[in-house]
Amino acid sequence: MTDLTNQVAIVTGASRGIGRAIATLLALQGAQVVCVARSEDELLEVAQKTNGLPIVADVCDEQDARLIVSETLSRFGRLDIVVCNAGVGSFNLLENFSAEEWDRMFDVNVKGTFLLCKAALPHLKEQQRGHIIGIASDVSKRTFAHGTAYGASKYAQHAVLDALRKEARPHGIKVSVIYPGLVDTYFNESRPGAPDKQHTHLQPLDVAQAVRYVLEAPAHVVVDELMLHPVTQEW
Repeated sequence: MTDLTNQVAIVTGASRGIGRAIATLLALQGAQVVCVARSEDELLEVAQKTNGLPIVADVCDEQDARLIVSETLSRFGRLDIVVCNAGVGSFNLLENFSAEEWDRMFDVNVKGTFLLCKAALPHLKEQQRGHIIGIASDVSKRTFAHGTAYGASKYAQHAVLDALRKEARPHGIKVSVIYPGLVDTYFNESRPGAPDKQHTHLQPLDVAQAVRYVLEAPAHVVVDELMLHPVTQEW
């Protein structure tokens, strides 16, 4: 089992929901956590809770992506884990989507993953180790009505990480993708915490536990993909 003590982890979208749960759990396992989000107030709260480094940044911006990595290395002198969690989604009939909505989903869900991985890879290759984890979605592998834009962006994110796994493996870098089903978060303007969602949705901690499981695999093992659903959700 891989020990996470003092490993340095970047977690994007860390201010709330899944990202907050991942940052908190990794800190409890002894990791040094770099918490990244656009919302400064919530981000500072999470950073204080995790004793982590807060970085206010937009994952869609290449300069910000480079800043995230450079600030991490400047503070800790190393980088071990990159969790690409930041994501957005909205749902509608195809003809009712605006080009701006389409671009925003692809910018955050695909471009954001691409830019942060691109910024981190030179350092990970130099040290010949590291672990990149993408938080995708079960809709990376299926389609549904009203989900054209979001589903397309998640299929694309899956493709980026799947290809990256093949490129990174020769350098000792692991790439894993986690595909959650319904999760009780603020996603798509939802309000988490409704009593009925305790049984019909995953909780953010469930996804965080999946990240921990993937990271703690023995050094010679890489969990390529991990999908999880609430029992009540049909595929």
